[in-house]
Amino acid sequence: MSMAGLRDIPVEDLTAEDAASELEALAREIAGHDKRYYQKDAPSVSDAEYDALRQRNSAIEGRFPELIREDSPSGRVGAAPAAGFGKIRHAVPMLSLSNAFDDADVRDFVERVRRFLSLSGDEVVEILAEPKIDGLSLSVRYEKGELVQAATRGDGREGEDVTANVRTIKELPNRLTAPNVPDIIEIRGEVYMAKPDFRALNERQVAAGKPPFANPRNAAAGSLRQLDASITAQRPLKFFGYAWGEVTALPADRQSGMMAVMREWGIPTNPRTRLCRTVEEIIAHYHDLAARRADLDYDIDGDVYKVDRLDWQARLGQVSRSPRWAIAHKFPAEQAETRVNAIDIQVGRTGALTPVAKLEPVTVGGVVVSNATLHNEDEIRRLDVRVGDIVTIQRAGDVIPQVVAVLTERRQEDLPEFVFPRTCPICGSHAERDMVGDREGAVTRCTGGLICPAQAVERLRHFVSRDAFDIEGLGEKQVRFLWDKGFIKGPGDIFRLKDKSEKSLTPLQNFDGWGATSVRNLYAAIDARREVGLERFLYALGIRHIGQELARLLARRYGELPAFRAAMEALAGGDEEARETLLDIDGIGERIADALAGFFGEAHNIQILDDLMGQVTVLPADQPSGNTSISGLTSVFTGTLERMSRSEAKARAEAMGAKVSGSVSAKTDIVVAGPGAGSKLTKAQGLGLKVIDEDAWMEIAQGS
Repeated sequence: MSMAGLRDIPVEDLTAEDAASELEALAREIAGHDKRYYQKDAPSVSDAEYDALRQRNSAIEGRFPELIREDSPSGRVGAAPAAGFGKIRHAVPMLSLSNAFDDADVRDFVERVRRFLSLSGDEVVEILAEPKIDGLSLSVRYEKGELVQAATRGDGREGEDVTANVRTIKELPNRLTAPNVPDIIEIRGEVYMAKPDFRALNERQVAAGKPPFANPRNAAAGSLRQLDASITAQRPLKFFGYAWGEVTALPADRQSGMMAVMREWGIPTNPRTRLCRTVEEIIAHYHDLAARRADLDYDIDGDVYKVDRLDWQARLGQVSRSPRWAIAHKFPAEQAETRVNAIDIQVGRTGALTPVAKLEPVTVGGVVVSNATLHNEDEIRRLDVRVGDIVTIQRAGDVIPQVVAVLTERRQEDLPEFVFPRTCPICGSHAERDMVGDREGAVTRCTGGLICPAQAVERLRHFVSRDAFDIEGLGEKQVRFLWDKGFIKGPGDIFRLKDKSEKSLTPLQNFDGWGATSVRNLYAAIDARREVGLERFLYALGIRHIGQELARLLARRYGELPAFRAAMEALAGGDEEARETLLDIDGIGERIADALAGFFGEAHNIQILDDLMGQVTVLPADQPSGNTSISGLTSVFTGTLERMSRSEAKARAEAMGAKVSGSVSAKTDIVVAGPGAGSKLTKAQGLGLKVIDEDAWMEIAQGS
């Protein structure tokens, strides 16, 4: 089957090979959108496109769980914090939300909650519905009632320290004085700018000869992230609280109760929040908000639904990037028409050639957009988009725009079809389509490898990026400069930069844009990263399919780099036991195993590893906190569980530090077997493994 029109194929009709190819393209595309939106406050596509991409990614992963990539958008929140601010590690990660796009998705959400909690059909699931504010997520930490720290979401685990700026927000009290304030509580919510204040700010900008802000969200984000807090103080920022992070004691047992407590403490909460008892009430709240949206003093882009009972929230827990007990119901996309002025080809660090439509700038929903990714050659064919075409684009919120359709009836007759290149535009090497099994994949790649400057520079940029080695001061511009001047050609060269510069006829500080202070700071930043955690190290290597979540999973499973490396080199050498051990990890499939084998089977990659080992120390992996009776044990669940769903049982086991596997092997420690257990139970008994029933499992789960 041709891969043309892959995006139009319903998920239920995709083959496994097609699904794997599309998941790869989706992971790469969404990661780029996240970086531009969260880190740079400069989105380059649309919320509608972005949400549709995430929705399709989740749907494919739901049908093909064995193909879930560990650079999957499902395991990622936002983007890394930008340079210029100190960093704060969130004690409790700041999660993002899964999305609903229509009423059916909302009904599915409530039904999933019922199934996970094994609730009867007549048991009421109360849901708190609140407007989804289009602003910047913030966590504000109070200790003994005093505001001591404030941080942006960042990548969900680490954000920017904006404490000084947040103290200037008049709506946020610097001290909580109520008697029921916990010793420690992190109030989480959204910083925003009201529409009248936004209009007044833009009038002042124009009067001062400065460019106006595109929309209130950008104005709020830019104001909160000023390096000079006195500028923030002049901006009319506001805040709505809606959640919490670390807390020593909760003063309420429901989400609605916590909102009431926040209001008592002087924390603003949204007055249009409603407690709903039925799906019909939830949907009515959404449509009421949509009808009143234009009349509100602040921008919203949807509705948010949260299970009200906190004990149910705790049981539901979370998946990698979002809680199971909450969902965002997004408003429909906005659309506009514009012209395609050019189609550029960009080359990524894996050699993928990605076409980008350069648009005649157009305002959609208050945001000027001028670029749209075209994904791959198949997407260009499906749309039949040509340079000079008038196209419809859509967006909702602040992410990159999607080309929805080409208005062929307005096309000039002589517009030629776009011919996708068969050579790399950077190095001139041959470019060829990926093969997925015996089928042609969607991605076209440069075959130049490390001789291609685009790939080499992109790999180095990835190596020093925030989620990898996180070397401050080595951004795209600096890495490109150091590559062009010959200072850096491989990862190990980064840690020899000072010596190489000092021995050079033209030291680094003598080049334009490099002063003695900036060079000294760069050397210090490099030296500060000579120790790195195993999961960051694995992610930094840029192995295909190995994203943050999979790097973390592999790091925890193997513990230390020598053990991991020995296992992977054995895998590359064809060791079946090493392969079986790897595949036994829940979430690892054949494609990931092949990628690891390919990487560690390449002599050049081993040379890079050896070189790095002479420059850096890789620390053992962080393990789940706490010590329970099943910490580190490999568990398998089979059959029907009656006191909690199997999904809840697996989530609980992982939270207790266990390794959950989908198959039984000689390395399995515990098999939890409910009624109807079949071949897995038979195999476990044949291997003489420890088998327990649900009652015994509940004693373990409740006694942790």
